[in-house]
Amino acid sequence: MSASVLVNGVAPLQLSADVVADPPVVLAPMAGITNTAFRGLCRESMASALAPGQAGGLFVSEMITTRALVERNAKTMQLIRFEADERPRSIQLYGVDPTVVGAAVRMIVDEDLADHIDLNFGCPVPKVTRKGGGSALPWRIGLFDEIVTTAVREARGNLPVTVKMRVGIDADHVTYREAGLRAQDAGVAHVALHGRTALEFYGGHADWSTIADLADLLDIPVLGNGDIWEADDAVRMVRETGCTGVVVGRGCLGRPWLFADLAAAFAGRDERVRPTLGEVATMMHRHAELLGQWLGEQRGVTEFRKHVAWYLKGFGVGGELRSALASSSSMMELDDLLARLDPAQPFPEIVLGQPRGRTTAGRSVALPEGWLDSRDSRAVPTGAELGDGGG
Repeated sequence: MSASVLVNGVAPLQLSADVVADPPVVLAPMAGITNTAFRGLCRESMASALAPGQAGGLFVSEMITTRALVERNAKTMQLIRFEADERPRSIQLYGVDPTVVGAAVRMIVDEDLADHIDLNFGCPVPKVTRKGGGSALPWRIGLFDEIVTTAVREARGNLPVTVKMRVGIDADHVTYREAGLRAQDAGVAHVALHGRTALEFYGGHADWSTIADLADLLDIPVLGNGDIWEADDAVRMVRETGCTGVVVGRGCLGRPWLFADLAAAFAGRDERVRPTLGEVATMMHRHAELLGQWLGEQRGVTEFRKHVAWYLKGFGVGGELRSALASSSSMMELDDLLARLDPAQPFPEIVLGQPRGRTTAGRSVALPEGWLDSRDSRAVPTGAELGDGGG
């Protein structure tokens, strides 16, 4: 553990003897994004700004479905791959059935697949909530309690379990306070709260007052999530809410260097990364290269396409070149196209502090029939356990 104490008295986040986030920053699990390649890129960026001996943040896997894990689904086994130097190893699990969740946690412990498990109770996407999972699940507080208690028990003190959740389903079905207390009683190491309901999806503004309320309510660390677009937003969230640390999601899309900014900001330093287009092109190459090492060159470059618009946001790049970059299929083709970018073009400061990724609100929250009828029911909806790989 680093001995550093960060700006404004914010200390490193220690979940166990082996799991420390210093600075107290967590890369949020994002489907199709936080694979081993992107995690590696973010870790590299943060490492460039850390003090000697400083541990760095936590970089969490994509959401892994528990049924797929225990069934050793091929895609799932690829998604849980960690590089040899990737420590601590953090896996986020999604499940609705306590028995399956327990089996997945036992598997992770017995086979030494990770150093930290995060439980997903925050996902608002319909394919998850209509099964009663993600941000819908804490409404069934009895089922939530059983899942979290089972996970902590099956971890057997060998690795920390944490919870990520939202404020609730909607303004009439708020769950974060009771869920936070139940999670604390179950023995989780921390709770992370996204200051939106499932209905709000990714629209509007996150309500940081809910994070402050939960931080005041619980004795365990509370991490805040929502609308951290710049490093200074993270420091401000800690100051305003009293949370222990932050979880960063969409703000780093196409900007892995945000983690260098976060390290500097939490250490009280003013320097911020403002890359030229040439430096961004180098980062794009590195990202595609890492994806190629993981998936093979063609699949890696194809997977990289989704990131092009995020990297180039705000830069003066013609539509034809943007389109070509977003449809490239080999490293040679990608590099030829990247070489056509103006390397001296300065970073577009106009995009600073602006939302990235999805920004829309949900129209309604898809739920299983009768889901809202009973809070204490521990019944698992038929077919609730997703059998695909996760992500």
